[in-house]
Parts: sequence; structure tokens; C-alpha cells
Amino acid sequence: MWEVDGQPVLVASLSRSVAGIVRVGLVATPPEHRGQGYAAAVTHHVSRAALDAGNNEVLLFTDRSNPTSNGIYRRLGYEVVEERIQMRLGTTH
Repeated sequence: MWEVDGQPVLVASLSRSVAGIVRVGLVATPPEHRGQGYAAAVTHHVSRAALDAGNNEVLLFTDRSNPTSNGIYRRLGYEVVEERIQMRLGTTH
């Protein structure tokens, strides 16, 4: 969690390292704190920390319909390597 003047403004997480790969997860900024550069700064920080810790790759999943976050990730050096579709099927009787 990142705080500014004692106020939480963003949360981000890193997964455990598995075979030298770490995933950035849950980058979230409350609406009233968006547009201040917090998400970009924290994503850069946790990504750099993961690499500095000896990991070979840092990855993240993003919603392709969100141009704001996708623009941030591209500016930080992330690139699309795969697209996925997740479907949940209900049970039938």
C-alpha cells in the first residue's frame, strides 16, 4: 500500500517468484486519487524490485478494454505477449 500524507492512495502486489517469474497483481487506485501518477510509479517500483531481487521476468494481466492502465504498462516497458479469454460455465441439470 502506498500512502501520501497518511492517506492510502494505491495498492499493488507481487506474487511469489516461480522459476524466476513474478506477477504484478492488484494495482488499484481509489477514484479520488486517480490521475496523479501513483499507479505508474508503484508499478514501476514493484517491477524494478522484482528484477533487482533476481527474477528474470515480471508479468501482469490487464483488461484490454482499459486504455489508461494499458498505456501506463506500455510506457513502463511491458509488451503484449499473449491474450487470454476466461469463461466460466454454469452447471446444468
